[in-house]
Amino acid sequence: MKVQVNTSNDIENKDALERWAGDYLNERLARFEQDITSIEVQITDENHAVKGGGVDKRCMLEARVNGRAPLAVTNYAPDQNLAFRGAAEKLEHALDHAFGKLDRREHRVRETIRRDPEVLEGIAIPPQS
Repeated sequence: MKVQVNTSNDIENKDALERWAGDYLNERLARFEQDITSIEVQITDENHAVKGGGVDKRCMLEARVNGRAPLAVTNYAPDQNLAFRGAAEKLEHALDHAFGKLDRREHRVRETIRRDPEVLEGIAIPPQS
């Protein structure tokens, strides 16, 4: 899946960050690779004018999913590493929830031989003692 990283002007080493983010997300979200076309990463320093501003790094991840609306999560942390990792964890949870819900819905409407009358008639049920 394609990973695009956008940063504010205060974030340094964009090329290295893009390579690392791509590798990290491709590894962490590998089980969703057939469902996700791309992920957009936005890392910003919310109060860049103030030094040592506490929890001021924001990371927003938006996953473009085949045939569905995009999923977006945001995480705030004291540094960009923690903000990114927290957002990746939130995105993984959101994808688990979205696809788990879809799987359950499909499972409910799926036909099964347990309900087929012809199959049920042919099954001999042993007598209980």
